[in-house]
Amino acid sequence: MEFYFPTELGEQLAFLSAATMSLIGCFILFAPGITLNILGLVRRDERPEGLGAARSVGGLIIGFSATAILLAQPIVYLAFGSALGLAAFGRVLSLMSDRGGTWRGVLFLVVEAVLAALPLAYVFGLI
Repeated sequence: MEFYFPTELGEQLAFLSAATMSLIGCFILFAPGITLNILGLVRRDERPEGLGAARSVGGLIIGFSATAILLAQPIVYLAFGSALGLAAFGRVLSLMSDRGGTWRGVLFLVVEAVLAALPLAYVFGLI
C-alpha cells in the first residue's frame, strides 16, 4: 500500500489541515497537562479524570483527522471541515456570551476557522 499525497492544490490544503489537526491531537493526547495550561484551563489538583478527558479528546481528533488523510474523499473532508467549523462557531459563542474575548480565545478561533475553511473550500471547489 502506497502513501497517497494529493496532487492538486485544493486537496493538498485540505490534507494539510487534517495533518495539522492530527499533530495538535497528538500533542493533546501525549501532553494533556501542558495542553490544559495553554488553553488557560486551571488544574487545581492532579485528578486523573481531567487528564483522561483531555487525552480522550486528543485521540478523537487524531482518529478523525487520520481518517480524512487516509480515505482522502471529498465527503470525509466535508465532515472534517464541518466539525472544525462547528468548533469555531462554539468559539464565537464563547466570545459573545462567556467573556471569552481574550487573546487566546481569538487566536484559537482564527486557527480553527482557517483549518475549517481549507477542507470546505476544497470540497465546494473554491480552491
